[in-house]
Amino acid sequence: MFENLDIFRMSHAMARHAGARQALIAQNMANADTPGYAARDLAPFQAYLETDTGDFRPRATRAAHLHGAGANRAYDPSIRHDAESDPNGNSVSIETEMVKAVEVKRQHDRALAIYKHSLTVLRNAVSAR
Repeated sequence: MFENLDIFRMSHAMARHAGARQALIAQNMANADTPGYAARDLAPFQAYLETDTGDFRPRATRAAHLHGAGANRAYDPSIRHDAESDPNGNSVSIETEMVKAVEVKRQHDRALAIYKHSLTVLRNAVSAR
C-alpha cells in the first residue's frame, strides 16, 4: 500500500534534478575562463513533468518489461543560447551562475521539505491506527 507513493517519487526526482543542475552550474563556473566554452543548463523541473522525459512513466525493472523507462535516466543538458559571449567565445557569467546556484539550492531544499513533511504525515497516519 505504501510502497509506491507518488509524492516520494516526485520529491526524489526533484532533488535529483536539482543535483544534476547544480553539477552543471559548478562545471560552468569551473570553465568560466576556458576559451570557447558555452554555458550549459537543464530545462526546469516543470518541463520534465510535462513531457515523457520525467520520472513518472512506468519503469522497466527487468529486461522482459516492454515499455518501461530506465530507472536512472540522465538529464539532457543544453547550451544556453541567450548568454552573451566574451571575445574569447566563453559565454559563462559568474554572476548569472551564482544566481542559478541559489535557485537550485532552493529547489533542492523544497524537495527535501516535501519529502520530510510527507514522511511526517505518513508517520502520523500510521501511528493513529
